[in-house]
Amino acid sequence: MSLLNYCNTDRQKQIVGLFEDGVNQTEIGRQLGIQRETVKSTLKTIKVRAAKQGYSPAHDMVHTVPDGYKVKGVSTYYNDEGQPVGQWVKSQADEKRQLEIMLERLGAAMDSIPRFTPTPMPQQTDDNLLSLLTITDFHLGMYAWEAETGDAWDVDIARQVFLESVHKMIQGSPKSEVGLLCQLGDFLHWDGMLAITPTSSHILDADTRYGKLVELAMTVMSQAVDMMLEHFGRVVVVSAEGNHDISGSIWLRKYIKHVFGDDERVEVIDNEFPFYGYLWGETMLGFHHGHKVKLANLHKLFASEPRFRKMWGSATQTYIHVGHYHHEKVIEDGGAIAEQHPTLSGRDAYASRGGWVSRRGAKVITYHKTDGEVARITVRP
Repeated sequence: MSLLNYCNTDRQKQIVGLFEDGVNQTEIGRQLGIQRETVKSTLKTIKVRAAKQGYSPAHDMVHTVPDGYKVKGVSTYYNDEGQPVGQWVKSQADEKRQLEIMLERLGAAMDSIPRFTPTPMPQQTDDNLLSLLTITDFHLGMYAWEAETGDAWDVDIARQVFLESVHKMIQGSPKSEVGLLCQLGDFLHWDGMLAITPTSSHILDADTRYGKLVELAMTVMSQAVDMMLEHFGRVVVVSAEGNHDISGSIWLRKYIKHVFGDDERVEVIDNEFPFYGYLWGETMLGFHHGHKVKLANLHKLFASEPRFRKMWGSATQTYIHVGHYHHEKVIEDGGAIAEQHPTLSGRDAYASRGGWVSRRGAKVITYHKTDGEVARITVRP
């Protein structure tokens, strides 16, 4: 093991190589034509990086942790001669690095996934209209026992409800130029091999294995986009981060972006920021799951956040859409209408025992470029 294992650049390897050969920092700087302070700061950065992985020989730390994890603490036991005789290494997940690993592997895997053949464009669409198909908190993979919760829910029921609802939403929409599939987060009930919430580790009622859940999510979302392409001139996809599927929302939108990469009529709003925006003429649409900023404060965020400031300033009307709480609510304030949407999903034991009885549904809202909202329908499972 060597500090060279923790270098990211050729320059870092040059500095560490000389350092491990016993060359002092001043001489390293002279040989490489750089300042001594640069050598010092580079070595410090690499030593810290290595220590987080469990490698710091100066502190008798030589038991490293796997990539994607970081050291939380180390306890070393010494004998009477001061020699280390045992060590206990405590580790924890390195969420930033795990995300990097996931994206690296996802990018490599995408190369082997076939793309959809472009769907023929419908003969006529209204250039002034955008239809927003809003689905939130679908909780694919959740299990609910009807005798306990009042709703039966498993992956087979969820698949049927999702595809039938999307079909009804499309059929109830005008021939708009744009169909925006607005998936507002928590599409998946959990986010990894264990059926727990990713941030709080609450145990969840799960119906299937995660691998099957991933396959089903990819299938039904791509089917929904394909169905929309037959009706709308273009399709825009939002796959928002939820509190149940932080990483799932990432690979799902990357997948949709890849498989429809040959179709110029499909656009995926692909950003690593849990807020999303789309400008339709003079009508701005903002999206967020609802787990980070309260409904009443979202107009302030979209108006002030640099990434949306130009969009906000160009719009004469703004509509913001969130989910998260599974029931309907509308607030108009600060020049924007913020709407909280219901869910198509059945209730699990947690919701049922908590007495939450909001009606299930999903909305299609049609917007005009200059007039804002002009029509809406609600579909029920």
